[in-house]
Amino acid sequence: MTSKQRAYLKGLAMTIDPIFQIGKSSLTPEITSAVEEALEARELIKINVLKNCMDDERELAEVLAERTHSQVVQVIGKKIVLYKPAKDPAKRKIVLP
Repeated sequence: MTSKQRAYLKGLAMTIDPIFQIGKSSLTPEITSAVEEALEARELIKINVLKNCMDDERELAEVLAERTHSQVVQVIGKKIVLYKPAKDPAKRKIVLP
């Protein structure tokens, strides 16, 4: 992913709300599968890491990206933004520059 594409995705992510929260139980298989489904449906998602989660946000983002075969767009504070293009080109909502 180029820096221009990353900047474009960051701009899109500013307007969306977090749809998942990761708490003290950290990354469970259920959260991972739910994130994978959401990425297939939405392509770009934002995740909120709660204060009671003791894991590092950047590590969580890398592990989630690896498990869901997505890309980390950004990690700012306790927010993680992930991107994964839809498998079917006809269903893609986001067209990268």
